[in-house]
Amino acid sequence: MEKYSQFRDRGSGIAPFIPVKTPRSRLALLTHLTIFFLRLPMFLTIALTYALFLHHLPLPAVVRKACLWSIMLVPGIWWVDLQLDGVRRGTLAEQPRNRVPHPGSVIAATFTSPIDTLYLAAIFDPVFTRSYPSTRQVEPLSLFGAVAASLAPVRLRPAPRTNLVDLGALVARHPDRVIVVFPEASPTNGKAVLPFTPSLLGAAPDTPIFPVSLRYTPADVTTPVPGRWFSFLWDLLSRPSTCVRVRIAESVYNTSRGGTDAANHPQDDADYAPVSHDEQLVLDKIADALARLGRNKRVGLTLKDKTAFIDAWNGRK
Repeated sequence: MEKYSQFRDRGSGIAPFIPVKTPRSRLALLTHLTIFFLRLPMFLTIALTYALFLHHLPLPAVVRKACLWSIMLVPGIWWVDLQLDGVRRGTLAEQPRNRVPHPGSVIAATFTSPIDTLYLAAIFDPVFTRSYPSTRQVEPLSLFGAVAASLAPVRLRPAPRTNLVDLGALVARHPDRVIVVFPEASPTNGKAVLPFTPSLLGAAPDTPIFPVSLRYTPADVTTPVPGRWFSFLWDLLSRPSTCVRVRIAESVYNTSRGGTDAANHPQDDADYAPVSHDEQLVLDKIADALARLGRNKRVGLTLKDKTAFIDAWNGRK
């Protein structure tokens, strides 16, 4: 991997774009093949039935969540370690409603895998969005649009005629829903937190923003390289189970005063919309919370670095 040394963060040495691989012996390959081919038809049947038919019906939220849990149970995503930051184990049920994401709030989630979207949908039934570094507005996405975005090519700017909306307006439009934002805008391998896009700055000052970190064991179900659908399905379906570790921090509020004084964006990158000093402090607070929850580091590598990495990776292939 020395060929990709330029895509390691200079301060920490972390390479957030290189896919994670779990070593497997040849002896175990037959077992993995058997599990994969037993699960694949069932997984595709349930997932496609929900995507093509059930998803478009006016089903109650509890029924939609049950369908999503069924999709995740097939590959063995059955064990979830959920914990609130600063809350003792065993006291989760005693916490007040405003301690966890609730309707009218925003989730700022790590972005590593299609499982992020499925899990958040199964728990919170939210409205998903896509962020871009060049704008503060977000693109509302359907559930499967958000799943597709986790393996989509890097986009620094939205495509022409993309439906963009301010985050505050989207929260006001859906007062009975949680809004999910992936502020890094493109998936990593879960080993670092990328510089944030400015989309979270569109939240109103009284809107709680909950940093939510999702990590996976094994970590090879992360999808930092776009288009690797078969590799993702193989890693997901060929092992007995995948464990999810979820951490939720206390809410953060957008206390910035706005404006563009002391404009600051990663490496003076023109593809990142400028933000003020106060606004950067808000983004830093949320990014620090995600890094702490995920037990990893913040890095200075941007989406332009990821684009260059993908070009190099595909050239190697």
